[in-house]
Amino acid sequence: MPLRRDSRSSSLSDIGDRAGRLSVEIADAAGLIGDLTALGQTQSKNAQGAMSAAQQMAETNALLAAAMEAARVSADTTEATLRDSADHVSTSLTRSVEKIEALGDGAIALKATIEKVAATIKDVQQTSAAVQRIADETELLALNASIEAVRAGSAGAGFAVIAAAVKNLAEQSRRSSKDAQAQLQNLAQTLSELVGQADGNTKIAIAAKADSAGAQESISALHALVDTVQGVTREIGTMAEQVERNSESFDTLNTELTGLVGAVEGGGDKLMQAKARTDSILTISEDFLIFIADSGIKTPDTPLVALCQKTAATIGALFERAVAKGTISAADLFDERYVPIPKTDPQQMMTKFVGFTDRVLPDIQEPLLEADPRIVFCAAIDRNGFLPTHNVKYSQPQGSDPAWNAANCRNRRIFNDRTGLGAGRSERAFLLQTYRRDMGGGEFVLMKDVSAPITVNGRHWGGFRIGFKV
Repeated sequence: MPLRRDSRSSSLSDIGDRAGRLSVEIADAAGLIGDLTALGQTQSKNAQGAMSAAQQMAETNALLAAAMEAARVSADTTEATLRDSADHVSTSLTRSVEKIEALGDGAIALKATIEKVAATIKDVQQTSAAVQRIADETELLALNASIEAVRAGSAGAGFAVIAAAVKNLAEQSRRSSKDAQAQLQNLAQTLSELVGQADGNTKIAIAAKADSAGAQESISALHALVDTVQGVTREIGTMAEQVERNSESFDTLNTELTGLVGAVEGGGDKLMQAKARTDSILTISEDFLIFIADSGIKTPDTPLVALCQKTAATIGALFERAVAKGTISAADLFDERYVPIPKTDPQQMMTKFVGFTDRVLPDIQEPLLEADPRIVFCAAIDRNGFLPTHNVKYSQPQGSDPAWNAANCRNRRIFNDRTGLGAGRSERAFLLQTYRRDMGGGEFVLMKDVSAPITVNGRHWGGFRIGFKV
């Protein structure tokens, strides 16, 4: 019979051990499914963001396509207008250039003609001067003839008449020559002025002909501008085709992204269902462990369960004495107004009882770390998962690295995950949970957590947790 009892005890202990290992595996699976669920939610958000971005890009592309079409129509109109204007301007300028060249040639020819007339007048002036000299000589000759006729007496009477007639003719010739000379002088002055004006006109005509060559270059530049606009129009047309193809691609992309979002959301729903199932199985396994412990079956976790219950009772009694002595008021001890500590990451909080727990809890919590080599941490938390005073090694001042802070600065933080809230709000004699401890930076440690409620004068304050290795 004793052998049978020992065998039965050994079998029950083995059941408890196996149940413990099973809960660990379930907790690990639940954690992995939770990670996949979170990843699926992130992917769903990213896919929705990508779909929204694709829709915005499609809308922008549609606006661009409309703008490109308007630009193409405007460019076509501009090209046609410029071409018509270029043809009209080209024709007008060509005619103007021809007229300017004709006027320039006429001005140059007129100057040459005036110069020839001036030369002729000069010759006439010289001839008139010769006539004047001849008249003077004739008059002198007539005067001498008159003198000789007087000397000849009656014999020279007829010669005197001729001499008088010659004299009269000489005087008339001289007067006519003088008048002609004066007229020629005026005409020469006028022609001189005309020559000056013709010279200016000739210079203007030469400059106009030079400018007309520049006008021809302007015509060529205008035609080149028309060709450039035509090239721009072709480029706009090509770009419009590309934009249209982009619109078709965006439509296809949007359809594919819509399907992807649906698939991701569908997978997320399945993962949520799987997580709920695993959480339920995990709860059942934890209840089974509690059932085994309540049945009196010894397991490797039994000493830690007893240690946790004893420590929770010790802390509760300590809190009651402090309230009775007035060291802290009940209102402050149960303060749930969590004030964020600025510039902390992860976020740390303060309450009215933090200073009190920092003074009294280390003397109770620190020695327990040496009670069993499996213990990783032990700490008291309130009903909302707020952990005011942690072990010294997990209460380092925060630095600039959030991942390091998450692992080493765990005091004054709220752990309102499933395990944390379960430990803080459970009023059962003890609660044995299996979970993955988040150390920050994507690092998790698979652990067990035993907790027992802390009561102060019959009022549930929170719980005492011991986290230990599996």
